Amino acid sequence: MIRSYGPALALIALAALVPFAVSANTMLNFIVFALIIALAAQGWNLLGGLAGQFSFGHAAFFGTGAYAAALLQTRYGVNAWAAFALGIVLAAAIGWVIGFLSFRSGLRGSYFALVTLAFAEVLRILANASAFTGGAAGTLVKLDVRPENFQFVSRAAFVWIAVALVGAVLLMTITIMRTRFGAWLTAVRENEDAARALGVDTLAVKLKAITLSAAITGAAGALYVQYFLYLDAGIAYGPWISIEALIAPIVGGIGTAFGPVLGAVALHIFGEAAKLVAGGIPGIDLVLYGLLLIATIAFAPDGLTGLLKRLARGKTKEAR
Repeated sequence: MIRSYGPALALIALAALVPFAVSANTMLNFIVFALIIALAAQGWNLLGGLAGQFSFGHAAFFGTGAYAAALLQTRYGVNAWAAFALGIVLAAAIGWVIGFLSFRSGLRGSYFALVTLAFAEVLRILANASAFTGGAAGTLVKLDVRPENFQFVSRAAFVWIAVALVGAVLLMTITIMRTRFGAWLTAVRENEDAARALGVDTLAVKLKAITLSAAITGAAGALYVQYFLYLDAGIAYGPWISIEALIAPIVGGIGTAFGPVLGAVALHIFGEAAKLVAGGIPGIDLVLYGLLLIATIAFAPDGLTGLLKRLARGKTKEAR
């Protein structure tokens, strides 16, 4: 048991020590943002990687968590920590509704993916047009730097919070993969009809998966708005987060526990490197993401996680 969690615990401990070695705000901003994307990618991976239900619209969950956390504070005076938790709950509820409507209708594959994309786009349009969400001007959370308001003087605090969330989901994913629920998710991914014939309640399994996936992605959205203190429809429900949440697990290793985290960090390292080399060319990071995705599919179909495992096995054989 300890051996199964050992690498994850070591990675969490190492990540928690980073703020002691890095003090530059630019670097801390990069780490926090990469971890937020990693959290969203972990949410996508639970549904798309473990359960095999590919989504193109995880922005629906990210945006719901973000807007709920922001609006509960600005319009109703709810404490930021409580708003953060409620944002996760509301994102999970949206996930359950989308899943119930989609899976109860028998949608799967590309049809399910397009439905999730449609939901995210509808929510983006509604948020952009509604005065309640601030419309096109967006929503600005009041700056009040106090720990009880989920605002901190040092960005290091947000690094530790992000590490805690990503670490908790990492440990949870490893646990799920070892349980009967994880076996059901794998069965649904590999052959849903066969799983149903063997007595697996595929609707219930998929609903649990999308609800949990939405909650994790909603946590990423709530953390985003709490860190940047601003939100608009393009940020909350824009396609950018759906794309990054999808690409990171594929690059890192879809259906693995470490893949989403490794993929998110790799994507942002390459993205920032491209910006430094190419200057201010608009969209250069997206071009690089596309090239990296193509290279991964062509040369490392099991992602960076699989590539690292093959390299480790090769070194072990050489040592023998």
